[in-house]
Amino acid sequence: MPRIRLRLAHPEDISQISQMEHLVFSTPWSPKAFEAELKKKGAYLWVLEKNGEILGYICFWVVAGEAHLANLAVRPAYRRQGLATWMLKTCIRFLKSRGIERILLEVREKNTSAQGLYQKLGFSIDGYRREYYRDTKEDAILMSLDLT
Repeated sequence: MPRIRLRLAHPEDISQISQMEHLVFSTPWSPKAFEAELKKKGAYLWVLEKNGEILGYICFWVVAGEAHLANLAVRPAYRRQGLATWMLKTCIRFLKSRGIERILLEVREKNTSAQGLYQKLGFSIDGYRREYYRDTKEDAILMSLDLT
């Protein structure tokens, strides 16, 4: 039986990640941006894989005792199956095990499904960044999760 696994991304994963990024986000990161994440100190890019197909990914940064969730996506055909929740819970456990005290993120004001996921896992709303997203001038909601 095929198993789904979460693992560190490799350079050969970038094409699938980039393809998914274009399906999921209105302002997708470039392949070069993901390649840079693989090399950046304190950056983590994990992929959720089944039989060589990448179903989702999570990207986060660790700086000065805090983590910043930069990107979380699930391929549209695999949504509503708990995969984003599983990736984020795994990330939270990983960060707690390393003594990280807090996770921060920005989420589009209109992305209520992502907000629901974050709130379900205990994230709270800390504020707003006005017109944060250049493509739509949409506000970002600032959220955080205390890990202490």
